Amino acid sequence: MVEYSHADDELVRQPIVYWAWAANKTLMAYVRGRLASIGVTQPQWWVLNQAVHSPDGITREEAISANQMNLDVGAGLAPDIDLLVERGMLARGEDDRLRITDEGRALHQRAAETQRRNRGVVHAGISDEEYLTTLKVLQRMIHNAGGDVSALGA
Repeated sequence: MVEYSHADDELVRQPIVYWAWAANKTLMAYVRGRLASIGVTQPQWWVLNQAVHSPDGITREEAISANQMNLDVGAGLAPDIDLLVERGMLARGEDDRLRITDEGRALHQRAAETQRRNRGVVHAGISDEEYLTTLKVLQRMIHNAGGDVSALGA
């Protein structure tokens, strides 16, 4: 059973910005720590996941562009891409496209399983209905604050 920080009548007056930040900070540390334990960063996981689903390979620019909205990583992804090439997880072809190697597939598989376990732990005791409601409320708040949720998402 979760012990909440405040009684309901107090919690309802708490600022969403604080709790969204606290959730982000806690969940990012959790996910990134679990991925680090198998030797991959979260941005590297994003690139491997993109590469495994791209039979013709990806360019650096495509990887950076596709991940531009992932926590504002943008061009900061370049060193992670370089490390994946150096580690032999991605191979650069003569066409300059990056293709996942067998070693990269094995790491991707471990990372995908880690992410499945992460989701199971983080979502424990939370129904799909509660989760969906939470995301829709957050998206309405983004919209209400002038944001465009169509440009967001993983």
